[in-house]
Amino acid sequence: MIGYLLLVVLQFVVAFIGAPNVLAYIPVSGDLQTFVHAAIYAVIVWIVGLVACFALKEVRMPTAATLVTSLIGAMVGAALMFFPQLLAAIPFRFPPLYLPLIGAIIGYMLRR
Repeated sequence: MIGYLLLVVLQFVVAFIGAPNVLAYIPVSGDLQTFVHAAIYAVIVWIVGLVACFALKEVRMPTAATLVTSLIGAMVGAALMFFPQLLAAIPFRFPPLYLPLIGAIIGYMLRR
């Protein structure tokens, strides 16, 4: 259990810091940039899980299906960003780009 908690923290930190650096090399703008950002989050979350499975005993190796569910979760999170009513209904404030990142991590955990 501790291994998965550590994995979630690692995935969040590495993806949140690494995604903008990767996005700087991809020439895209507008609304599409949100979905590209979400896809980058999902891939980074999967790669961190792949590396962590060798370092943490409890963590199993992610499969291609894990990557797909992580991508789906990130895309759902990115789509939620375009509905301001949903963001206003959440009782606490956070940066909107947390939604695709949290979606990617939840998708990863659903199919680990």
